[in-house]
Amino acid sequence: MFAIVEVASRQHKITAGDTLDIPRIEKKKEVLLDKVLMTISGKDVNIGTPYVKGVKVVCDIVGDIKGEKKYSFKFKKRKSYHRNIGHRDLLTRVKVKEVKTT
Repeated sequence: MFAIVEVASRQHKITAGDTLDIPRIEKKKEVLLDKVLMTISGKDVNIGTPYVKGVKVVCDIVGDIKGEKKYSFKFKKRKSYHRNIGHRDLLTRVKVKEVKTT
């Protein structure tokens, strides 16, 4: 069984045992993702309008990480002006425990 979940305006296809990087959250033990857009189990397909009712994804928090470095380069021609600015997102890595249906 797998599900498509919306986390912070991004969609992720997940199954039990997958790891997922989501924006930083302050919880310490478990995360409950309830914005499930679609579930597929064998030939049974549930599509939500916009979310599937009664389906939740339970995840354990593995730890906090930093994302990859992204660069922004500012430049003005003939003015001897250039700046290289870097940024790293703060993320939380979670491991999907199960997809619950109630």
